[in-house]
Amino acid sequence: MRPHFLSSVQNPTITLDAQPAPIRLELAKSAVLVVDMQNDFAARSGMLDRLGVDISMIQRSVGPTANVLAAARQAGIPVVYLKMSFCPDLSDLGAVDSPNRVRHLWAGVGESMRAPDGTQSRILIRDTWNTAILPELEPQVTDVVIYKHRYSGFYETALDAILQRMGVKTLIVTGCTTSVCVESTVRDAMFRDYHCVLLADCMGEPIGDGLPRSNHEASLLVIQRQFGWVSDSAELINALGQLIAEVAVA
Repeated sequence: MRPHFLSSVQNPTITLDAQPAPIRLELAKSAVLVVDMQNDFAARSGMLDRLGVDISMIQRSVGPTANVLAAARQAGIPVVYLKMSFCPDLSDLGAVDSPNRVRHLWAGVGESMRAPDGTQSRILIRDTWNTAILPELEPQVTDVVIYKHRYSGFYETALDAILQRMGVKTLIVTGCTTSVCVESTVRDAMFRDYHCVLLADCMGEPIGDGLPRSNHEASLLVIQRQFGWVSDSAELINALGQLIAEVAVA
């Protein structure tokens, strides 16, 4: 349920400073999208860490994302989680020679391992430690959690139908990784006429992190030029805080 201030204010809105231009958000038509912030991508002993990938830039995004989720929930903005995961029999991984299957098998999908909590688990398999959302960002009972088996959250999922039922037109996007699952989802969202606002400090990308212009930065540049808007967590949190304060004294 949305808190009293949202239900008592006619069409509550905020305006975010963003690139390429400020954007006005109707809160009743907005949702926060959390892309793949799960152990396999953002925790020690997860898939990326086991492959020797530096995940520090993803881990740095956890704190800002947690702050965004707290502010969004206080404002009554719904939260939708995406989780990259596959069925235990790998039936949704793709055909034998499909790029999705080949690349994920190379990364170890389906392999058994002992999770840090001592339980038996499997890499990128549903309902295991590996695909659980990070504890700092744990979904609440009122949040929506959607499994996906391709980089885009819209591919063969109920995401579009759920957002339409919720009346969502604007997605406030967080998650990982910026130039793979986040960008894939944002492109598909734009093709479906959603407005996407990416919070730059609430996402990370290991690929090209040491380049003069990282893949993270390049993806954000492409998105703000062609597919959406780019802002940050402080801008959103401050705008929501000002709105709540204004309503409280009205």
